[in-house]
Amino acid sequence: MEQAFWVQSPGSGQLREERLPPPGPDDVLVRTLYSGVSRGTETLVFRGGVPASQYDVMRAPFQEGEFPGPVKYGYLNVGVVEQGPAHLEGKTVFCLYPHQTAYVVPAAAVTPVPESVPAGRAILAGTVETAVNAVWDARPRLGDRIAVIGAGMVGASVAKLLAGFPATRVQLIDVDPAKADIAAALGVGFSTPEAALGDCDFVVHASATEAGLARALELLAPEGEVVELSWYGDRRVAVPLGENFHSRRLVIRSSQVGTVARPDRSYAQRLGVALDLLADPAFDALVSGECMFEDLPSVLPRLVANELSARCLRVMYQPQ
Repeated sequence: MEQAFWVQSPGSGQLREERLPPPGPDDVLVRTLYSGVSRGTETLVFRGGVPASQYDVMRAPFQEGEFPGPVKYGYLNVGVVEQGPAHLEGKTVFCLYPHQTAYVVPAAAVTPVPESVPAGRAILAGTVETAVNAVWDARPRLGDRIAVIGAGMVGASVAKLLAGFPATRVQLIDVDPAKADIAAALGVGFSTPEAALGDCDFVVHASATEAGLARALELLAPEGEVVELSWYGDRRVAVPLGENFHSRRLVIRSSQVGTVARPDRSYAQRLGVALDLLADPAFDALVSGECMFEDLPSVLPRLVANELSARCLRVMYQPQ
């Protein structure tokens, strides 16, 4: 009998026993090595902050139950294929599956992890995939002046990718000066909001705060664009569209991972790009906390209460 983590009700989680179905000829049985807690989305789910209007949009691919709970939720899972098609048996794979000791899914739902990417880092594939989509939405150009506001998992990943464009000026901005260490590990410039450089061609906003969005607009050059990557859940957000918003012809556009931002790429291709990028050990800076799977019910409330400083919480599973 396997075990899975469920949000029983807002603010409360528990481990439940799960009986796996027998794998079909086109299925894989995966034994989990690591899973990751996406701090922004999963803490929102844990505290019951998903608006009713977004229940369908927020569903994870292998979610069970319904918001606000009981619900089995998660989408950063890395494991080893114990049973399945010959070309996958024994392979380390990434899957958009919740926190569970083992699971059965269609073989098409897993993506082999490149040998150059450690399994413990591969849990970031979903986060880096979101960052890849944001960069495709932003359409950076040679020599752009760029700011990324919010040095969480997604914002830091976006800044890392954008810093790879030639002759660009990229600043990762956060209210916490200690986040300068993350920026340094990723090879990106850092600033606090008040000291940030302006005249930006575009700003990626990922702080999920009103103040961050307002500062993003202030940092734009005329004709500049804010790529809004924050997910606010059930919170209403005031957007400062007065003063010189119209005279400077500023733009705010949304970006999210549910749609591939390039019509010439598929979901599988986008995930493949993310996994290839994770060969860079600099991404290890995005994992700042670990816990054992059996401790999730006690750790998640502390994460929601900001008692833990994990950007990505890596969940480790006992060998079976």
